[in-house]
Amino acid sequence: MDSVLLPQITGMEAQVSAKTDLTLYLANPRGFCAGVVRAIEIVEMALEKWGAPVYVRHEIVHNKHVVDELRAKGAIFVEELDDCPNNRPVVFSAHGVPKSVPAEAERRQMVYVDATCPLVSKVHVEAERHHQNGLQIVMIGHSGHPETVGTMGQLPAGEVILIETEDDVSRIYPRDPERLAYITQTTLSIDDTAAMVAALQARFPTIVGPHKKDICYATTNRQEAVKAMAPKIDALLVVGAPNSSNSKRLVEVGRAAGCGYAMLVQTADDIDWRALDGARAVGITAGASAPEVLVEHVVNAFRDRHNVTIEPVVTAEENVTFKVPRVLREPA
Repeated sequence: MDSVLLPQITGMEAQVSAKTDLTLYLANPRGFCAGVVRAIEIVEMALEKWGAPVYVRHEIVHNKHVVDELRAKGAIFVEELDDCPNNRPVVFSAHGVPKSVPAEAERRQMVYVDATCPLVSKVHVEAERHHQNGLQIVMIGHSGHPETVGTMGQLPAGEVILIETEDDVSRIYPRDPERLAYITQTTLSIDDTAAMVAALQARFPTIVGPHKKDICYATTNRQEAVKAMAPKIDALLVVGAPNSSNSKRLVEVGRAAGCGYAMLVQTADDIDWRALDGARAVGITAGASAPEVLVEHVVNAFRDRHNVTIEPVVTAEENVTFKVPRVLREPA
């Protein structure tokens, strides 16, 4: 009898045949917000107008991929104004800076562009207004975060009291409990912040709040999308940087909403596939400073391992845009 030649199954074919079905729920909105788009555009327009190098004080936004791309175009990222020469333009990051920074730039006669997100600037204006009305400020935020440092730096020392947790409310002693206002960092957890505001109002009944909530639309929308898809998924991946406040809050929101596994990943290389073993539905979102290309890489990594079905979870439509500063719209 003639021998029968059986087709050989290659490693790739075996891998394909072993693929399991998986549903990926993609949060929408996710990724870049209008403030981040504006900040990146400011650096790119500054490079186009003045040429390289353009200095940027702190990361323009909290994402290594974005920073590396701008660095390749000629941006130089520094920690302080002291690291910048007087004869080159400098851009201030989207998180905002203390008043002392632009004041020093003007003293040195430097060309500077402020890329502070307009929604962060709104909080700065609120703080100024409360101060002018004789109120001491309580700020809900994270110690050391650039946005918190910048906001507290709008007023003289001692005029802003920082709290980070609900327990902190009982540990502060303002100079006049009847003359208080509160503001918040724009990238906080909505639920955690609401609890702190309630505690402030219970202890200081006359405390004055913002006309509109300080937590920005993008933070709110991304957290609501995570809450909406939490009941549908076995695990949640948040694409974002470890120093991104809004990205870390998305992980916390997912866990609080019932996700048994919620993890922050910078890129697809950070995915712990063993932790996802057995998952049949995974949610993916991205912090406000994470580019969509990183989400695409994560989705493709799942496609390499599974038969993927994509299910969008849409909770809001965003059409917000912010103008860049006039100095960049004028001819050189």
